[in-house]
Amino acid sequence: MTEKLHQFADLYRKTGPWCVAYVDAGAGTVEGLEAAEVRPGNVRNAAAAQGAPPADLEALETAVDPARGVPGPVSRFVLVRDGNVELNELLPGPLVTPKQIHVGPVPDLLPLFKHRPEEFPYIVADVSREGGEIRLEYVGRPGASVEDVEGSTEDIHKLSAGTWGQDKMQRRTEQVWRRNADEVAAQIDRIVDASGVRLIVLAGDVRARGLVQDQLAEAHKPLVSMLDSHARTAGPHQDSFEDRVRELIALRWAAEQEQIMDRLALQQGQANPESAAGIGAVVHALQQAQVDVLILNDNALADRTLLALGAEPWVATAEEQALGAEVLGKVPASAALLRAASLTDASLLLVPKGVLPGGGDVAALLRWQTGPNAPGGDSSLP
Repeated sequence: MTEKLHQFADLYRKTGPWCVAYVDAGAGTVEGLEAAEVRPGNVRNAAAAQGAPPADLEALETAVDPARGVPGPVSRFVLVRDGNVELNELLPGPLVTPKQIHVGPVPDLLPLFKHRPEEFPYIVADVSREGGEIRLEYVGRPGASVEDVEGSTEDIHKLSAGTWGQDKMQRRTEQVWRRNADEVAAQIDRIVDASGVRLIVLAGDVRARGLVQDQLAEAHKPLVSMLDSHARTAGPHQDSFEDRVRELIALRWAAEQEQIMDRLALQQGQANPESAAGIGAVVHALQQAQVDVLILNDNALADRTLLALGAEPWVATAEEQALGAEVLGKVPASAALLRAASLTDASLLLVPKGVLPGGGDVAALLRWQTGPNAPGGDSSLP
């Protein structure tokens, strides 16, 4: 699953210090109520011990107040800077890593990326010959943006009066169907272009589905999956439909990850590959804004550090690589890599141990080939 990091670039450009809290957000049961109530004070104390400014402590303590009325388990990820809450996300489910309270020169978003599904937008369109309902949804986000397309019903209802056998009426009706399908397809195309949709699920009338797919932009047709049912059916059928949509999402995710890893494997052994392996080579590629996809086994880098820079090239292994940019400080390697990837418009793929070739910690797919002298090792890194 790849995470598009550019949406966080504005955050990463802001100067610190930053307070980061990744904590349980539940209001607690009767037995655990006391622990929930003292949590904000405990978070404040932990941040204070790391030198957080008073204004940040006030904002942080308020931000991590228990999420009353929200079904548990639930977690929270908070970023505070200059007395302002820059990010405050409630995340369904328990913590996926130990709780974290950290004060540093750059924000560490790794817990957020590990906890939540990636920003995976998808469309579910329930179409008919008269129009359709188009739902834009995001994995892990409640709610949806819904748009109704109401096409023409001219001549369609006349067919039910026994006029189907008249060739002229049939042709006119087919034209109405196609115009309606064109309106639905045009709206889907607009949503895909605006939101980066990665899956289009077409449900509803089988004839209408085919017409809509035919009239989608060519670049969007590969995103389509068909479901032989209606999205708006109530009861057990609705649960079954949603299960099938989730299955399609999982399949698309798996296919995308497999494609990325296949691309990486294909580059192995090439004289000038469009890939980099090892922290030294990946840092070098990030400094050149060369990374397309950063592939990270984050657990393996837990004890590594890199230098975060206040301007391009954003990350360095040593001060002599800063090229005149301000050195903000030594930070966890994963935080520095994520920040540099975001600021150079790369994507992120988190993988478990053993997935990268040779049991590596970090790799990258590149936008262009490496030169013959690109560094590949990391023996000199801190």
